[in-house]
Amino acid sequence: MVNSAGIVIVGASLAGATAAQSLREEGFTGRVTLIGDEPHRPYERPPLSKGYLLGDSDREKVFVHPDGWYAEHDIDLRLGTPVTRVDRAERTVTLADGSHVGYDALLLTTGSTPRRLQVPGADLGGVHYLRRLEDSERLKSAFARGPRVVIIGAGWIGLEAAAAARAAGLNVTVLEQAELPLLRVLGRDVAQVFADLHRHHAVDLRCAVQVAAITGHDGRVTGVTLGDSSQVPADLVLVGVGITPNAQLAEDAGLETGNGIVVDAQLRTADPVVYAAGDVANAYHPWLARHLRVEHWANARRQGKVAARSLLGQDAVYDRLPYFFTDQYDLGMEYTGFVEPDGHDRTVLRGDVAGREFVAFWLADGRVLAGMTVNTWEVTEAIEGLIRSGRSVDHRRLADPDLPLDAV
Repeated sequence: MVNSAGIVIVGASLAGATAAQSLREEGFTGRVTLIGDEPHRPYERPPLSKGYLLGDSDREKVFVHPDGWYAEHDIDLRLGTPVTRVDRAERTVTLADGSHVGYDALLLTTGSTPRRLQVPGADLGGVHYLRRLEDSERLKSAFARGPRVVIIGAGWIGLEAAAAARAAGLNVTVLEQAELPLLRVLGRDVAQVFADLHRHHAVDLRCAVQVAAITGHDGRVTGVTLGDSSQVPADLVLVGVGITPNAQLAEDAGLETGNGIVVDAQLRTADPVVYAAGDVANAYHPWLARHLRVEHWANARRQGKVAARSLLGQDAVYDRLPYFFTDQYDLGMEYTGFVEPDGHDRTVLRGDVAGREFVAFWLADGRVLAGMTVNTWEVTEAIEGLIRSGRSVDHRRLADPDLPLDAV
């Protein structure tokens, strides 16, 4: 890691920027090149569907580092320059402008892309996706022009955008093909909390529906046609039906892919000088004993740090439990752990569910697999302790809010 080629990071994302910062913090003085296909320096994505979309925070706050930070830390930041090829034999990456950059070690933090809706009319003007900074800015401008918003997909992005649209005073309809929003992630009991939350805030939440087409006039969206031929009028449509990891560069380079770029617990591919982190990394999790790809902010930030240490030859392993959060209306939530769909046999609720101040636990064979706080704070560490202990707990004691979690 000491010759002139240095370390190249492909993907000017949160994971990529965090890795670059961590390399310098760990004392690496060699060349660091951070390459991104967007024109902006690395930024954080949660504000795009939260504070920035709501207008509660200004543009500068979305960026990972202040303007000038990369130059000050001798990081060669190249923006608006997509990488088109990785040559593992020559240890070079090729940019869209035909130039080449050599590497001693390579980190891929290429992120993901929203899945496109495959129905007639999906290419009409007024159909939006939310992933990049420009997407959030376009959506914010559209909120100011059209009072009727239809959101297709009641996942985290869709629900956060629905909350932002309602805060802007718009009429919001959310269309979801499952029986409840977030059903596969949270299970019926907790998914119902989010359904009730949005209906309480006057969102027209329609579940168990199919989108057949998007209708328009003069090239602009006017509504959505459902599977039963009913019509939902719309001035704009936001599609949030999941994301696809950007693993094509790795696949073309002959690296193993499958639901992202396959890496070990050190975030290393089968090529010992090529690593991956963030949304695109399908990493082996030693505590869960399985490969796992996590699409959330905390994972990108944490993996960026571990990737930097691995690149430097340190004994770094990524074994953090998955964590994510959301803010919708007056509800703040933090989730820790991992549960596969239908992978639990009991849900335990502790606290005031109706008042939306509670903790939810997902158990299998008496063991806590995951926990989620809703407007309840400073218990995440205790939840993680319960999960990592692997011990069987009494579900009745777990549900008792008067008992400390370390006493259940």
